[in-house]
Amino acid sequence: MARAARQLNLSGVFAAAVTPNRPGTLEVDYSGLLDLLDFLAAGGVTGVCLMGSTGEFANYSFEDRQRAVYLGSKRTRVPLIVGIGNTTLGGCLHLAQEAVFAGADALLLMPPYFFPYQQPEIEAFYREFAREAASVVPVMLYNIPQFSSGISIETARRLLDSGLFAGIKDSSGDWPYFEELLALKRERDFVLFAGNDRIVARAITAGANGVLSGCACAIPELLVGLARAAAAGDHVRSESLNARLTEFIDWIEKFPTPVGIKRAVAIRKQKSGDIAVPLAKETSVTLDTFDSWFKEWWPKII
Repeated sequence: MARAARQLNLSGVFAAAVTPNRPGTLEVDYSGLLDLLDFLAAGGVTGVCLMGSTGEFANYSFEDRQRAVYLGSKRTRVPLIVGIGNTTLGGCLHLAQEAVFAGADALLLMPPYFFPYQQPEIEAFYREFAREAASVVPVMLYNIPQFSSGISIETARRLLDSGLFAGIKDSSGDWPYFEELLALKRERDFVLFAGNDRIVARAITAGANGVLSGCACAIPELLVGLARAAAAGDHVRSESLNARLTEFIDWIEKFPTPVGIKRAVAIRKQKSGDIAVPLAKETSVTLDTFDSWFKEWWPKII
């Protein structure tokens, strides 16, 4: 499989890719997706994640997701993490099996979304997944309480101690929570990714393995430069690049996820596709203002 041709390195900058759509539809634009993978590899990212939150996985059928992963695995020159989120255990297991068969290098698994679950059910879900999947590739826990039930520190500790999971991506943006994960990491060996772009520099400086970043889909060069500066202890450059990243984040947070990132990707001459849900008139006006700002801003950054 394609996995054998790539050296898996779960560190550095992994770009959470958007899923390009064909104009006027929510059908996956597969050629656009392949071009986007080339763009991200050229931007210097360590790896790519398909069908995560930034990729709007919930908008696509199992067949669409499987085909995107299959084609993406054959095209990408960097390791591929695949999001296998679903509302059911059976759905996650099916997506995991297909992703591994297609050539995924690692899997990213959030708790079942939409309905809220308590910690005992979340832990039971992960343990049963590990038992039934018996995955031959690393599986990462995915804490994203904005869109699913959160994983408590105690639950994360027990799951990571079990040896069933390679690590965790935390997208909460809660720095005290991330600090507790860092403390756990100092006691045991697991992969820790920051999934919130506002804490990238801080997380890497403090000892995180890397970041899995939605912003890196639009501005991979900036995230790669920032991660390298932070890892090297170059605080002056790190602070300068982090200030630039914050400017971008301040803009895209004005829009629903991942509207701002998709628009920035399109401005950089990559296909991104239509917005899944219509924007309010005033939001559309703000998005047009963002267009003008980004067109002037990003060439100076790059």
